Amino acid sequence: MANERMIVRVRVQGRVQGVGYRAFTQMEAIARSVTGWVRNRRNGDVEAVFSGTVESVEALCAICRRGPPSAFVQALEITAVDASALTEAGWQGGFQQLATL
Repeated sequence: MANERMIVRVRVQGRVQGVGYRAFTQMEAIARSVTGWVRNRRNGDVEAVFSGTVESVEALCAICRRGPPSAFVQALEITAVDASALTEAGWQGGFQQLATL
């Protein structure tokens, strides 16, 4: 069970752009050995895909509910997805910040 893996798409709403949210997410993901990506969306949201052990992905989602100090997270939507979500945005491994969509 400890090696069970999961992949989720996370959509974050609130004051999450211009406050270091993507860099915060990348740093926290790397610290937890989570792979995937994070990007801003033109509507003001932040979107991410996380892949890793259930424990590490759940821990990352929990910390994303808070965000960096200057962020204000109003809502965090988590959806289970398959591996195709990782590569849909040009992800090539590790944890990356991608261009705004």
